[in-house]
Amino acid sequence: MQERHTDRKRYFNEQIITTEKYVIPFLSEFIKIDSTISILEIGCGEGGNLKPFLDLGCKVTGVDLSQGKINNGKIYFEQHPNNNNLQLLAEDIYDSENLGKYDLIIMRDVIEHIHNQSRFMSYVKKFLNPNGKFFLAFPPWYNPFGGHQQICESKILSNLPYFHILPATIYKSILKLSGESSSKIENLLEVKSTGISIERFEKILNANNFKIEKNTNYFINPNYEIKFGLKPRKQIPVISSIPFVKNFFITTSYYLISMNDK
Repeated sequence: MQERHTDRKRYFNEQIITTEKYVIPFLSEFIKIDSTISILEIGCGEGGNLKPFLDLGCKVTGVDLSQGKINNGKIYFEQHPNNNNLQLLAEDIYDSENLGKYDLIIMRDVIEHIHNQSRFMSYVKKFLNPNGKFFLAFPPWYNPFGGHQQICESKILSNLPYFHILPATIYKSILKLSGESSSKIENLLEVKSTGISIERFEKILNANNFKIEKNTNYFINPNYEIKFGLKPRKQIPVISSIPFVKNFFITTSYYLISMNDK
């Protein structure tokens, strides 16, 4: 397991840098990021992705299942000059009936953890303003570390690509033999059960009347710049155009979507 998975403040700061440097420029072609817009992040953790938007005066709301992460976030933002524009809530999004509507919803590295993603994408429409946008970024399941195996305690497994795509029984056996804890194994198997491919994601979008405004696939995830010192690289078109195969070589996919007018 890498230090960033236990050092929450470090993880918070990494999110800030990637959002400032890559997410906001990705969005800015389609939505002006300023004090006039409202933003909801689902699965916000401590709120690192929200800070750059708060810095710009946006009204931001973050929702996360973890009370501990929300508590951390409130501490991190305690002295922020725009703190009055921030709301952090520890609750299940399905219980969030009174959140209102937003100009922008963001989810980064979250959709791949959600059960019944089609139900979720149908439900989340209620939080979008009529002309609202929805940003999602996720690692396709079949990419080298799509199983999030980097959280393994075993140094070998945490650096071993692709073994997460083995059948569940074999995958579980390898994790057990390597000494991973029962809770860690359960966590990784849950990720396996919810992992999503690009094709299935786009099928869900179509079924729920979303249209794709913009999509960028990365061979080297923008996150890797702050984490590993690697310069982000977009996937070359010839690979991105090959159905299914592209999932094995895309470490993250950025999407900006909105409701279809039809």
